[in-house]
Amino acid sequence: MIKVYGRANSINVRKVLWMLDEVGEAYSRTDWGRGYRPTSEPEFVAVSPFGVVPVVDDDGFVLRESNTIVRYLATKHGRTDLYPSTLRERALCESWMDWANTDLYLGVRPVFMGLVVKSPAFSDPKMIAAGADDWNDQMRRLDAHLAAAGPYLMGANFTIADIPAGLVVNRWASIDFAKPELKNVMAYYDRLATRPAFRTHGRNGTP
Repeated sequence: MIKVYGRANSINVRKVLWMLDEVGEAYSRTDWGRGYRPTSEPEFVAVSPFGVVPVVDDDGFVLRESNTIVRYLATKHGRTDLYPSTLRERALCESWMDWANTDLYLGVRPVFMGLVVKSPAFSDPKMIAAGADDWNDQMRRLDAHLAAAGPYLMGANFTIADIPAGLVVNRWASIDFAKPELKNVMAYYDRLATRPAFRTHGRNGTP
């Protein structure tokens, strides 16, 4: 059985848990990270010295980085419906995953850490406001893309491209801050919620 190291409220761990449910693979999970056992403990360092979650151990094969783990699981289970096998479609899918981890997420951190976690390092209202502005700008781009080429990021069908973005959309919808009305994003959010795995690990009341 695959082992997952990481707390279930981590947005990156949730990607992996969502994907495991999508492919129907059984797993065990232990809590590590903020609010739980620190990843600096020797037990975690022995698995991964990088000190970040998630990490998975699949019968002795240890892998880190959430998007990489999601792609690994899709390939392991032969799920070309979720992770396209053709070169260009696969590259587009990966580009959306990278975007969700970079440009889309840049503004998320100060908002989440300031308003939800209440971290002193992110208590400056100007920092939070700047993060909110950047996040909203990226969400407008997502809204425009969904309007033009949706209903999912890759078009007609759900793919692993939607997992990182979908969890950011959940966080955006769940946190109380000034945001524009984005009908296509909210329709996307509702569409993702038809998937049991997203309701369990995404739209479950946790930002």
